[in-house]
Amino acid sequence: MEPAAVRQREQHPVETVAAAADPRAAALRSAVVRARRALAAHSGRLADREVADEQLARLEAMAAEGAVDVPALRQGLLQVVGVLGSLSALADAVRELREAVLLFGEPVRRR
Repeated sequence: MEPAAVRQREQHPVETVAAAADPRAAALRSAVVRARRALAAHSGRLADREVADEQLARLEAMAAEGAVDVPALRQGLLQVVGVLGSLSALADAVRELREAVLLFGEPVRRR
């Protein structure tokens, strides 16, 4: 019997994009770089800074590799927003990251 995580992953195919040629991947990488720079420049104490750093690194790797798992992309965005979303100094970077993730498609609405 397969673990639930394996079955769930099979339900969400990974979209392979040519990282160098796909403008969505380029926009995602640019947004991640900007968010990482803004986070590094933020001198205030941030309890979950490591979580945001880890998720931004995962998002950047997905964009660079050209293997974009859209549900994982959205999950990473949610975690970054959870950590950084309340910081007005990082609002523009978080907005740009959200817009870059949305380039890969709108979320599926569940009924």
